[in-house]
Amino acid sequence: MIKFEIHGDNLTITDAIRNYIEEKVGKLERYFTNVPNVTAHVKVKTYQNSSTKIEVTIPLKNVTLRAEERHDDLYAGIDLINNKLERQVRKYKTKVNRKHRAKGNKEDLFTPVVENTTEEEQQNEPDIEIIKSKEFALKPMDSEEAVLQMNLLGHDFFVFNDRDTEGTSIVYKRKDGKYGLIQTKS
Repeated sequence: MIKFEIHGDNLTITDAIRNYIEEKVGKLERYFTNVPNVTAHVKVKTYQNSSTKIEVTIPLKNVTLRAEERHDDLYAGIDLINNKLERQVRKYKTKVNRKHRAKGNKEDLFTPVVENTTEEEQQNEPDIEIIKSKEFALKPMDSEEAVLQMNLLGHDFFVFNDRDTEGTSIVYKRKDGKYGLIQTKS
C-alpha cells in the first residue's frame, strides 16, 4: 500500500488537495502484483507569481519513481505528474521484470499487463544504449574546488574524491543556477 507524506511550502495542504493527490497517485498501485509498502513523498510549493511546483518521489526496492512539474494550476500539475509517473512505470516495468526474473525470482514486481499499453508500444521503447565511455582518475579536492573545475570544463556535474570525507562525491549545477552536492557513503 502506498502511504503519502505531503508537505506544502507557502501553501496549506487542504483535505481537497490531499485527497486529489492520493486519488491520482494512488492509481499507480494497479501496476504492481503485490503493492509494495512504500511512502510517496510529495512536496507542493507555490511561488509569488501563483505558479506551483509539485515533486513526487516513490522509492521502491528496484527503482525510484520521481516526477516534478511546474504549472499555474495545481490540479493540472498533479495530473501531469501522474502521467509522468505512469509513463515511468510502463517504461521500466518490462526491464525490471526481466531483470527480476534473471535473478531467479519467479514473481514479477510489476503486473504483466498494463492498461493503455499495447504490445507494439512496449516493443517501441528504446533500449538503453551507452554510446560513449570515458575513464579518468578522481583527484582529491574539496567541493568548492570541484565546482570551479566543473565550470572550467563547462559541464553540468563533476565527480571527485572529497578531501574531507575521503569518499566519492558529485557536484552539479541546479536549474536555479546554484550548486548541489551528492556525497556517497559506504
